[in-house]
Amino acid sequence: MPSDRKMNSTAACMAFMLEGCEMKKVRSNSRMYNRYFLLDPDLRWLRWEPSKKDSEKAKLEIKSIKEVRLGKKTPVLRSNGLSDQFPDECAFSIIYGDNYESLDLVASTADVVSTWVMGLRYLVSYGRHTVGVVEPSQSSVRTSWIGSVFELADIERQGHIDLFRATQIIKGLNPGMRESRIELKFKELQKAKDCYGEGIDLDTFVEVYCELCTRPEIFFLLVQFSSNKEYLDSKDLMLFVEVEQGVEGVTEEMCREIVHKYEPSAEGRDRGYLSIDGFTHYLLSSECHIFDPQHKRVCQDMTQPLSHYYINSSHNASLLEDHYWGSSDISSYVRALRMGCRSLEVVVWDGPDCEPVVYVGSSVASQLAFSKVLDVINQYAFESSEYPLILCLVTHCSVPQQRVMAQHMKKILGDKLHTEPPSLDEHYLPSPEKLKGKILLKGKRLPPDTQDSEGEVTDEEEGLEMSRRMVSMDEKDQLNGIGYKRLRLCKELSDLVTLCKSVQFRDFESSKREQKYWEICSFNEVDANRFANEFPEDFVCYNKRFLSRVFPTPMRIDASNMNPQDFWKCGCQIVAMNYQTPGLMMDLNLGWFRQNGNCGYVLRPAIMREEVSYFSANARDSLPGVSAQLLHIKVISGQNLPKPRGSAAKGDVVEPYIYVEIHGIPADCAEQRTKTVSQNGDNPIFDESFEFQINLPELAVLRFVVLDDDYIGDEFIGQYTIPFECLQPGYRHVPLQSLTGEFLPNTTLFVHVAITNRRGGGKAHKRGLSVRKGRKAREYTSTKTTGIKVVDELFRASTQPLREATDLRENVQNAMVSFKELCGLTPAANMKQCILTVSSWLLNSERSLRVTVDLSEAYPTMEAQGPVPELLRKVLTAYDTMIQTSRTLIESADSVYCKLTQAQRAGLDFHEDLHRIGAKEGLKGRKLQKAMESYAWNITVLKGQADLLKHAKGEAVDTLRQIQCAAHSCGLAKNGASTSPASPLLPPHPRPHGPLHTIPETEPPDTEPSTPH
Repeated sequence: MPSDRKMNSTAACMAFMLEGCEMKKVRSNSRMYNRYFLLDPDLRWLRWEPSKKDSEKAKLEIKSIKEVRLGKKTPVLRSNGLSDQFPDECAFSIIYGDNYESLDLVASTADVVSTWVMGLRYLVSYGRHTVGVVEPSQSSVRTSWIGSVFELADIERQGHIDLFRATQIIKGLNPGMRESRIELKFKELQKAKDCYGEGIDLDTFVEVYCELCTRPEIFFLLVQFSSNKEYLDSKDLMLFVEVEQGVEGVTEEMCREIVHKYEPSAEGRDRGYLSIDGFTHYLLSSECHIFDPQHKRVCQDMTQPLSHYYINSSHNASLLEDHYWGSSDISSYVRALRMGCRSLEVVVWDGPDCEPVVYVGSSVASQLAFSKVLDVINQYAFESSEYPLILCLVTHCSVPQQRVMAQHMKKILGDKLHTEPPSLDEHYLPSPEKLKGKILLKGKRLPPDTQDSEGEVTDEEEGLEMSRRMVSMDEKDQLNGIGYKRLRLCKELSDLVTLCKSVQFRDFESSKREQKYWEICSFNEVDANRFANEFPEDFVCYNKRFLSRVFPTPMRIDASNMNPQDFWKCGCQIVAMNYQTPGLMMDLNLGWFRQNGNCGYVLRPAIMREEVSYFSANARDSLPGVSAQLLHIKVISGQNLPKPRGSAAKGDVVEPYIYVEIHGIPADCAEQRTKTVSQNGDNPIFDESFEFQINLPELAVLRFVVLDDDYIGDEFIGQYTIPFECLQPGYRHVPLQSLTGEFLPNTTLFVHVAITNRRGGGKAHKRGLSVRKGRKAREYTSTKTTGIKVVDELFRASTQPLREATDLRENVQNAMVSFKELCGLTPAANMKQCILTVSSWLLNSERSLRVTVDLSEAYPTMEAQGPVPELLRKVLTAYDTMIQTSRTLIESADSVYCKLTQAQRAGLDFHEDLHRIGAKEGLKGRKLQKAMESYAWNITVLKGQADLLKHAKGEAVDTLRQIQCAAHSCGLAKNGASTSPASPLLPPHPRPHGPLHTIPETEPPDTEPSTPH
């Protein structure tokens, strides 16, 4: 097995392959045989032994290799009998010969696979120029640069530098590396050369640098894309950025800028070469961060009603610790506001000298003056976000001190305080955009006809529960006896409450009839959980129009946090979190609110906002009208993982493993873990792939958690939480955060992300995305019977366009999967990767074979000249099928879309009178409620399927554009000047089409010839 740290050059790979190792050879009958594979000394043949064949036949000529595929990407390795016997990372295939036969192999570890794949790909690309590969005859751009660094350090020109200086130079070039590790490597090498204790000469310095500072997983990636041995030129980099990273509109000039910015050597910058060090710097830069930079600023529609947003909320913001022992501190408000919080709780009590005070907990020793709290809020309210701030007042003050509170708020907050009464003509709250720079008060309000200067209101919210913890047992019994505490409220304070009047929640039916849009209910988390489980659909509908605030149960005296996802899935906008308590729940909250410029507001999913739509918070399957997506995560490696802060284990040894978690609706919640890497926190290699089906992407959150298996006490190393919508595809680095949220310096994970049904990815299936469905196996989304005759007739007429929409989408999807698999790629691959693969086959072909992509028409055709092998003929046929199904989709989508939207609009015409019509037809009670739910389901299905079809058309157009871009990039373009890659690619006159035909479910027979024996 190769050492992770030594596979840092092609020379090291060649040395390992020359020595050879044992692997399993897989035959077409799914049987596996142990064989010893090695590379011939002349680097021209791959041999294996023992074999029943003559030794001269148990070999493969390197120049006959067309492609080296990583993973289970041939029919033999994908066969049912083998797919579960070994992980994807341990398999690879060698495609060779004029007939594109496959030699399928399984290695003991992913490291062995990486070494063979990297070495063979190098030989395939440079097989005719491999003289001196194992022992390079001339210095590379990299070694020249390292030599120049050494010369600058060798001020006295002695030919050597001291150990401390050499260590500091390497540490400076790689800030995350431990000095002890660098020193140890120098001493090991000096000892091996019998020059222990002497100065560090140039050769030793270069060798140590190359061994410590070359990340093998990045070197493997560089060799895969390089056309110039051990560096990338502008064209290589352009292919990588465009094909793998999914960046649109890449130019050579942009790539030259990347080289100039990240390449450390002057020679590399001058010649436009990105060496392994420059490539590593680039991949570690913000340009290759996993978080999409578009989401670092406000990027969502902020003109929707306030009730359509999740609002970042703090509970007991003044506390530093728990509710019982915690002290109040004014800096806690500053911290919460700077973290994007838009809803603060302020608990106010009578204070000395008629000055109200703020505190929480059983001790009054750390009380804060209410006026000082207002000063801080006024100063920092809009520092991090310009959108409205909601102050949740919990008032325990006497009437005189309430008047003082009102005076302070008017004086200190001034024009920021929202005092305009709600409009009776409106039905929804104003938008965050309209309320920019305003502070809203949530609190009790006297009835509008109150003439007196004060009146009586009930305190049924968390204020009462707080009181119950503060008063004696006798008083508590009295409170329980009357049910709700009555308190006096002055009119002056009452009038400051406008859009967030606190009211008591009774039931969903009463709220639907009586509650005003400016009234807000607060729910104890226990009650909110009960509603979420027993009435999930009603809770979602309630939150479409009204704001709801969920606060932690008073039983959480340790200030622990509830899971905000439990209430977000019901549409609850304000889920109050204890900001002073770090952990998983705060990670989810802070990670979630990053997605809209950290402004404190996140737009809820459309299915939870639309007035007529069906959504159940406890859905455990795909949702009507929402396209499920498949997330492919490959955890490749970690960098500079520290020992857990609270660990009592001695030394710096770390044995890391990683949990990859999905948080969202119940159907999406899942977690998977990697293996443990023994005694390596510096650059542990995991190389493990995971897949997650995401049914409601807009509510899903991805979390990486790194833990230490060799721990005493504390095992937590770091975590990172990111909304699904913010993920960038391709090779990305993930910055890790500590338990309290600080970013750990130079501590990252290296991952690969692919998302189906997204730009840069493939197409999503309902279940198991690599499975193609024929018409008989196809699942069609259908409408439900309401029991109201006239309504059911309308929805029944939409059955045919619903089926047509499904067929249009899935025919394209199936054709794309077939094409990708014939190219040796997964369904998550993008079209640029497919074209690049075909291009590489031609590059490595000995035949006079030429394939071109004709771009003169809106729908590019792929044509071959010369003798075409069977596999390539199947690829061309699959490509043609994909183009034809895409054309059918693009040209037919609009008419089907119109039918679906017309049916939806016709259905919505019944919305206002549906209750009356149902009652007229004899429906009542549960049957009438069921009819209303079925009606909402049908409207959701029609709108959702129309949106999916519209989106599928957009993706089909984007696929054609990707083909154009890739054909230009790979040199396969023919007549490419006629259509710009940015053009819509739609034909001027759509042709009529007959009935839709279904792509068959079965795989094409014999997609690749069998394995050699």
